[in-house]
Amino acid sequence: MTSRFHSFSNGPALAEGLADAVAAALSKAIAERGKASLVVSGGSTPKAFFKALSTRDIAWDKVIVTLVDERFVPADNPRSNHQLVADNLLQNVAARAQFMPLYHAAATAAEAAVIATRETAAIGCPFDVAILGMGTDGHTASFFPGGTNLAQALSAGTPRSVIEMEAEGAGEPRLTFTFSSLQDAGLLVLHIEGQGKKDVLDRANETGEETDMPIRAMLRRAETPIDIYWAP
Repeated sequence: MTSRFHSFSNGPALAEGLADAVAAALSKAIAERGKASLVVSGGSTPKAFFKALSTRDIAWDKVIVTLVDERFVPADNPRSNHQLVADNLLQNVAARAQFMPLYHAAATAAEAAVIATRETAAIGCPFDVAILGMGTDGHTASFFPGGTNLAQALSAGTPRSVIEMEAEGAGEPRLTFTFSSLQDAGLLVLHIEGQGKKDVLDRANETGEETDMPIRAMLRRAETPIDIYWAP
């Protein structure tokens, strides 16, 4: 699948440019269907983007926000993506958006994934906007090399759902949307910063197994061309 590369001079410029693109996509969806969905990733990279997007004047009360993936920890845990989004995106005018968590209090992450699958089905599909990140090991979402359910997560035959993932590099058990849930979003973005991540992306575009660098699944098989947003 062909991807489109958007390069910015620095992180702040990238955050503003990506916020503009996402706001435009959400507004278009609201104009067409009366609602929009935004699926975002955690980590340190998206904070500036979240803050920029939170100021964009769109009909946030018609937007549902959820997560690409989440750690199996409560929302008040400092490592939760829920808290990251609440503190940085669901602020200013974006505070009017509806947030749908992936974490649910359950005995196991697998049980929480079943609940999250049922709850997030109400969002509808495909998602209007999905923002992916990427680790230095080539993981995206919680598709970690060596992950317990990696083959299932990456398979195009696995239904749209949230599944459990455990991996050595993941820390806590994770909850993650499957490849099929994310790959046909109206706007599908890979948001990365720094030369190190650019080098990882270049390696991912080389010949190799998807299980070794799971971002390859998105780069190769996503139905929607990926818009790569990068700054040094």
